[in-house]
Amino acid sequence: MAENNEIREASAVVGRTIGVLVLLTGILLAAHLCAAESPGSNRIPSIFKPHSTPAESIYHLSLFVLGITALIFLVVFSLLLYVVVKFRERSADGGREPAQVYGSTQIELAWTVIPILIVVVLFLATARVIHAIQDAPKPSTAVEVTVIGHQFWWEFRYPALGVVTANELHIPVSDPAHPTPTFLKLLSADTDHSFWVPQLAGKTDLIPNRVNEMWLDPHRTGIYVGQCAQYCGTQHAKMLIQVSVDSPEVFEAWVLAQKQGVANDDKEISGKRVFETTACVNCHAVSGTSAVGRFGPDLTHLMSRRTIASGAADNTADNLRLWIKNPDAVKPGSLMPSMKLSDAELDALVRYLVTLR
Repeated sequence: MAENNEIREASAVVGRTIGVLVLLTGILLAAHLCAAESPGSNRIPSIFKPHSTPAESIYHLSLFVLGITALIFLVVFSLLLYVVVKFRERSADGGREPAQVYGSTQIELAWTVIPILIVVVLFLATARVIHAIQDAPKPSTAVEVTVIGHQFWWEFRYPALGVVTANELHIPVSDPAHPTPTFLKLLSADTDHSFWVPQLAGKTDLIPNRVNEMWLDPHRTGIYVGQCAQYCGTQHAKMLIQVSVDSPEVFEAWVLAQKQGVANDDKEISGKRVFETTACVNCHAVSGTSAVGRFGPDLTHLMSRRTIASGAADNTADNLRLWIKNPDAVKPGSLMPSMKLSDAELDALVRYLVTLR
């Protein structure tokens, strides 16, 4: 009877260990299925579906590390299983302490040398990938963008193209035969941020008074979603990134449209007056007007963006009205103040902003 109890206890230990293994396998499988090819899959920020050269390098390194750690797990699990089953307490032992072994040169060398070799291999593999990504040459065809992190939105400036936008980064697709990578210069206007679009590249921090750099080399068009990966304040979780990877023709058309000035709509002159006579001009800029603020996003081509509030809401007239009337209703903790406008002023202002395309 006692021996049966011991067998049941050993079986329970083995069962729990197998359960943990099955759970880990299920988590990895679920992550892989979430990243499977499907319409809109680019909107799932997964490292398991890379579409850019830096992201592919990180992905393959991750598989290599996961393979080694999985092998270590299987070896340790097998040894643990063997010890639990073979050396379990038996009734014939009479409660005696088993023979003790003090020191084994072979075992001590093994558990010292093998981990050192594993760490060295992982270090060399990681260093190779870091070197390949960070020291990649910048071709003459590269697009250069200055990224400035704010609480809680992204500013994108294209110095060579004369374009300024916010939250939604447009870059051209890079044909392997004729590479057109995008090199990002990362700055911060206030506190620490981190630029991360998993399917395009790894994380890179934006730190005040420091310039960091990264590059993207996307191989497929589409919209890729990212996130500020460094806690930067109340609305850190809603500081989203959208990267629109366009074909060369679409990207060129977007640049030309962004360079166009604002078309004055005489029908919305009252809304323009509301905009220019309130505190909006202190934070925002609109080309061709007295608004030259830099604290908030440039609104010259506001309606060319899919979202407002750094991805917190779709860019519709109704959401825009709510955003202006009560910013906390869209993004609690945001630094945009409520303008306390009357309904008539608010309606006129929204009608004007909708013309900014």
